[in-house]
Amino acid sequence: MANVVVVGAQWGDEGKGKIVDWLSERSDVIVRFQGGHNAGHTLVIDGAVYKLNALPSGVVRGGKLSVIGNGMVLDPWHLTQEIGAIRAQGVEVTPDTLMIAENTPLILPFHGELDRAREAQNTLTRIGTTGRGIGPCYEDKVGRRAIRVADLADDSTLRRRVDRALIHHDALRAGLGLPPIDRAALLDDLHRVAPEILKYAGPVWKVMNEQRRAGKRILFEGAQGALLDIDFGTYPFVTSSNVIAGQAATGAGIGPGAIDFVLGIVKAYTTRVGEGPFPTELEGDNGRRLGERGHEFGTVTGRRRRCGWFDAVLVRQACVTSGVNGIALTKLDVLDGFDELAICVGYDLDGARLDHLPTAADRQARCTPVYETVPGWTETTRGARRWADLPANAIKYVRRVEELIGCPVALLSTSPEREDTILVTDPFAD
Repeated sequence: MANVVVVGAQWGDEGKGKIVDWLSERSDVIVRFQGGHNAGHTLVIDGAVYKLNALPSGVVRGGKLSVIGNGMVLDPWHLTQEIGAIRAQGVEVTPDTLMIAENTPLILPFHGELDRAREAQNTLTRIGTTGRGIGPCYEDKVGRRAIRVADLADDSTLRRRVDRALIHHDALRAGLGLPPIDRAALLDDLHRVAPEILKYAGPVWKVMNEQRRAGKRILFEGAQGALLDIDFGTYPFVTSSNVIAGQAATGAGIGPGAIDFVLGIVKAYTTRVGEGPFPTELEGDNGRRLGERGHEFGTVTGRRRRCGWFDAVLVRQACVTSGVNGIALTKLDVLDGFDELAICVGYDLDGARLDHLPTAADRQARCTPVYETVPGWTETTRGARRWADLPANAIKYVRRVEELIGCPVALLSTSPEREDTILVTDPFAD
């Protein structure tokens, strides 16, 4: 059976939640492989709205195994709250439906405190972090001082891990004017939450191998977007993990040969939350119109998203770095009613024409978009489920996007409702 990786191909907020939910009905296992509860996936199912941060989107579908992979960082207290919230909506979560990799690093309260303190004192370059401790936890993972899920099972190990972390963090906190960490209180909190987390813990790499050998369909759910990737994004205005499709293998403990199809989620225009370069950003009426019609507010932060025309250059780059086989184009209906649309087909950098976004931040900041204009449409695309239901100019727009990014449309989404989707190519086809 084919295994599919879903990744955002812009700056996140592309509508991955709906697409993953749409695909999860045909999957057996749904895996989160990077990021933390800074992600925000909104699902609309039969009129009910589910907002997920750490949990895989498949958790709202009965009979599926949802997996939190080792490539994530996990706030155990947030997870218990999130589980409680969806249980209150009638969703059953048990060790049979949710599994957490034993080697997943834990986000602890001092990670969030450090995250927020740094951002508050950073007068040179604000990153736009959510302040939830994601970055500092990844730093501890790389620095080999993280506390992982498996450590919760043994008190002596846990105490040694905490002591090692505190040696580092108390020194950092002193420099930021923060008080030392209360070791006893932290250990008490960890002891209390441990039973709630350990009941879901297991060797994910082993279970993934077993599921694959049994012919199960595996769906790998990415968070954020490729342009926020720590290596290939608009650094330093990026997230703290690898977001591109290659991380699915490392972040779940499965070989890259297990990946059969990479689906890139792409919004029909461009948005980003937080700081950083945004060549096609619109600050006038068209930008406000896109934001209002697309309800562009961050699921996690509530911040208004910056909006702009479709940037084919950036999406083409993301398709290359993630090895995207096909895209799911979302929110086409937001473009209904525009007389004319613009698509970025290149950049001007100090008089030179570029077909890619340069790596250096100062060069990125000086890039201005080169636009191609195309006619809009007055008819509605909202709710369309067949190509025949789309206006002619909407079809032309989609086809031009395909040409410019060098990648075909596999799915087309025309509203937040999961059934309002046009299937062009089945990612799960063998």
